[in-house]
Amino acid sequence: MKLLLSAALVASCISSSLAATPADQPSPAARRAIDSASWLAHVTTLSSDQFEGRAPGTPGEKLTTDYLQQQFKQLGLAPGNPDGSYVQAVPVAAISSYPTLSYTVGGKPTQLKFGDDYVAWSARPQKEVDLHGSELVFVGYGVQAPALLWDDYKGIDVKGKTLVMLIGEPPGAKGFGGGASQAGGYYGRWAYKFEMAARLGAAGALLIHDPKTAGASYEVVRNTWTNENFFLDSQAPNPDFPLVPGWLHHDRARALVTAAGFDLDKLTRQAGKRDFHPVPLGATLNFTEVNAWRTVATSNVVARIEGSDPQLKHEVVLYSAHWDHFGIDETLPGPRPQQIFHGALDNAAGVAALLEIAKAYQALPVAPKRTIVFLATTAEERGQLGARHYARQPLYPLKNTVVNLNIHGINVWGRTRSVQLRGMGKSSADDVVAAVARRQGRALRPEGPLEFGNMYRGDQFEFARVGVPVVTLGDSLDYVGRPPAWGQEKQMRYHAQVYHTVHDVVDPKWDLRGAVQDMNLLFEAGYRFAQGKDGPVWREKVEFRR
Repeated sequence: MKLLLSAALVASCISSSLAATPADQPSPAARRAIDSASWLAHVTTLSSDQFEGRAPGTPGEKLTTDYLQQQFKQLGLAPGNPDGSYVQAVPVAAISSYPTLSYTVGGKPTQLKFGDDYVAWSARPQKEVDLHGSELVFVGYGVQAPALLWDDYKGIDVKGKTLVMLIGEPPGAKGFGGGASQAGGYYGRWAYKFEMAARLGAAGALLIHDPKTAGASYEVVRNTWTNENFFLDSQAPNPDFPLVPGWLHHDRARALVTAAGFDLDKLTRQAGKRDFHPVPLGATLNFTEVNAWRTVATSNVVARIEGSDPQLKHEVVLYSAHWDHFGIDETLPGPRPQQIFHGALDNAAGVAALLEIAKAYQALPVAPKRTIVFLATTAEERGQLGARHYARQPLYPLKNTVVNLNIHGINVWGRTRSVQLRGMGKSSADDVVAAVARRQGRALRPEGPLEFGNMYRGDQFEFARVGVPVVTLGDSLDYVGRPPAWGQEKQMRYHAQVYHTVHDVVDPKWDLRGAVQDMNLLFEAGYRFAQGKDGPVWREKVEFRR
């Protein structure tokens, strides 16, 4: 009798344990599938010398995409492309631009020096660009945001004109995310301003660089845009840029405005008011450019787990992480390993997390209700081009894509008391992430500082801008067992000494308990999205709401 009672008690405990797992939580076995040793092995391989920095269109790309396809196949995932393959080709053009620029006021031309005074380029693969006599118009911050009752253009026809505009957002204006005229909000970033100029038919757009609001020094801008630049390859006009996009050094912009008879400080104050109207400067732009370009053959890698619910399997939970990095710079001193941008944290770590999360989904006793898609994107470091191409040529309808969980880096310094979320407050996806974090004993906090604009810098932005709610974790800084400032010091040291350098390599001092913690959070949050009755939605007056 005692044996029978004991057996019954054990069976009851097992039954209770199984019943204790809610329908929106994955099984304990699936959570245990995420393994730090397996994750580290992927990171070590992808960031090794053999993979040569994973630059698009290089032998390193071939090794990377082959490796990812092999791993997805070994895990038993189906090809993610409906054509039966694991890849999506992404057409890319690499363009080198050689411009000359001058402006004319009162019949007097002023020549500017490329690099020192301005940077400008072409986003179109054409041999020559010629823009002469284009009227220069100051349009303030260049913002058109109906939901915020803000319009810097006031109906003016800007077709064929060149717009001169301030970087950042109107300081102190209600509803803007950047706060004190920062570039960290959606409307403050250069990408938005160039896109708006192209949408309105402007021939050119010159942003006035101001180190206080640009989020980066002029040297960073010059070093970024005076080299070979990558764009999606198309003979049609690029919707992200006008014919002539560029930046003006702040001193040169002031000289231009002064020569035109205006005061830049006064114009800036006027631009911070809702009733601002565009100001024709009485000056014209003269611009010529010779371009050289090459095509780059590159691909996204994509796999899927088909949903188990007959009604919901047509909807998609999309995980993403970019596989690319900067390749090799043979001009750097030292042996070849010291010339390779290994990109261990940026973003071999994110791709390895993608594989671990896929493994966890495969460990479930029953596939989730909705289909899970895993997308490893190319050319993120070149302007999120792989994600942008997918967003414009989706393999699964965007209207059926309930959420994107993008992984950019991973925490390798230990367990944390909280989770930082990029773009927190913008969608109801926060509620799901917060619930999972609470189950882990952690709080959810917004990522900062705002001026970095991280919400608008990664692949998640490409999905957000086409209306898909997104989840991206930031750097959580309050580490268990560490002094309060320890995490901030680690973050600052990484950005100053490691980020986008050849020193981004596997570190034996990593504490991978934090990585496992965050991968489990992303897995469980995605599972809840896949099982829930409805997907997340954008909140009222958010710039991405459709």
